[in-house]
Amino acid sequence: MRCAAGWLASEPPEVVEPFLTGLSDATVAALPWMFEFWAMPHQLPPLDEDWDSWLILGGRGAGKTRAGAEWVRSEVEGARPEDKGRSARVALVGETFDQVRDVMIMGESGILACSPPDRRPEWQATRRRLVWPNGAVATAFSAREPEALRGPQFDAAWVDELGKWKKAEEVWTQLQFALRLGPHPRRVVTTTPRNRGVLKALMSDPRTRVTQAPTRANRANLAASFLREVERRHGGTRLGRQELDGEMIEDVEGALWQSSALEAGRLERAPALDRIVVAVDPPVTGHAGSDECGIIVAGASTQGPPQDWRAVVLADLSLRGSPDGWIRAVVEAARHHRADRVVAEVNQGGDLVETLLRQHDALMPYRGVRASRSKGARAEPVAALYEQGRVAHLRHLARLEDQMCQMTAQGFRGDGSPDRLDALVWALWDLLVEPGMRWREPRTRLL
Repeated sequence: MRCAAGWLASEPPEVVEPFLTGLSDATVAALPWMFEFWAMPHQLPPLDEDWDSWLILGGRGAGKTRAGAEWVRSEVEGARPEDKGRSARVALVGETFDQVRDVMIMGESGILACSPPDRRPEWQATRRRLVWPNGAVATAFSAREPEALRGPQFDAAWVDELGKWKKAEEVWTQLQFALRLGPHPRRVVTTTPRNRGVLKALMSDPRTRVTQAPTRANRANLAASFLREVERRHGGTRLGRQELDGEMIEDVEGALWQSSALEAGRLERAPALDRIVVAVDPPVTGHAGSDECGIIVAGASTQGPPQDWRAVVLADLSLRGSPDGWIRAVVEAARHHRADRVVAEVNQGGDLVETLLRQHDALMPYRGVRASRSKGARAEPVAALYEQGRVAHLRHLARLEDQMCQMTAQGFRGDGSPDRLDALVWALWDLLVEPGMRWREPRTRLL
């Protein structure tokens, strides 16, 4: 009966009504408590039994808590209220004890709210535990107190928001020692993904099953105003991909940029700009398997001395395609943004970009630039501008920001070529770095 409600909701009334009227009164009364009937696919346990950990990654409000609470129910409940379930000793571990109690146990999607009256456990506050009519017990633990997990033993565990824990590695290790009852102890982890070692190790474990869902997957149970607001604030950003889409966003150790810093410098709209450039990092070849052509639009406010100038990255229009396809995108971007000029790397393609550009717009201002240093060395002065708070981003630059957070001084640590980042570097060199270098050079005194 997995996701039967989804099937039922898509059927016409002439199918739905006979189905519902054909159910007994007892079955109809039980429907609200039959989670498999109502659940979304990402909320249901893996079909195979050969797993130790089930990791539920989701955006805010995606239904992770309900999935965790219902899994605990399915573990401890038997066919009848006093029948034994698969598990009898459960650890409930959250960031703090208050969050375990207020979200995992007593929240609107917590265990008590999900339990039918004849199977609802009793909350024993002084002992920090739930006790079911069949004798099963779930004990609450705070991730701030890893030592509390020394001694107790369990046959199941529900772990909530592992990605936020400050002592994640230590608590997770202690929990694994405690999961030693029964033939096959299991744990469920419900969390918004964070770039944490313990979470990445869990994802890579062959004994882990992962389900994933964005916030919008649960839109039927969320206020429309909430969805509008979070999309307005975070849609099209790297943070939005983590908090709304439930994606694991990684920052490489030693990277020149960090997600948090990029997010802190986000702008909703661009200020008045005095110069705008379209920067191009062309692919070496033009066939279907070529790298992307990096195309970045950026502008700068150039009032006062160059050290006071500020830049804004306006758009990432990078694409994979034929030379004619990407040069058309360059020309359209320059016209749309009223760019002062096109800047393109010429190391590989030589005069290719200018030749193609002149075929579409003979008068377009153009500057060819040649790389004489490594990508990391070229990127460092640009990263310094970000550290100084002199560069901001608009939205919808997530793929560019991915490459930025994988670039180190020693080189790129991501897959493929950082074409978007290369184009960004050329844009900011033209707008800020080189003007600053010229300003600092000794000038000849006029006599």
